[in-house]
Amino acid sequence: MAGIFEKIVAGDIPSHKIYEDDLVYSFLDINPLSPGHALVIPKKCYEFIHEVPEETSAAIGRVLPKIAKAVMEVTGISEYNILQNNGSGAHQAVPHVHFHIIPKPNQEQGLGIRWPAGKLADGEALAAKIKEKLS
Repeated sequence: MAGIFEKIVAGDIPSHKIYEDDLVYSFLDINPLSPGHALVIPKKCYEFIHEVPEETSAAIGRVLPKIAKAVMEVTGISEYNILQNNGSGAHQAVPHVHFHIIPKPNQEQGLGIRWPAGKLADGEALAAKIKEKLS
């Protein structure tokens, strides 16, 4: 069964579309954190960013900055967040990869973040393991 974003892409659920190509679809969030809050999604459903094929990832990477620039120019807001969550434990509400472009006009509107920073433990070993996986 198709998810909500697949239904939006198919036109079964209306949206305020702002961009579309063969791989990517972008529309305004219906529950925005601020004016201009938009979503950028792959047309095909992938739950996690590491599942998205390189071609689709590249397509998103090409248009995400362009859409962000257009949103900022139209809203007149110069600061913004790009947010992408993976998994419900990481606050992903819809199991379909999506990038939020969230303008930050002031302290009350836009994304609020709490960042409980810790200490890096054994960074050299961790970096080496990650590099090995990337080889």
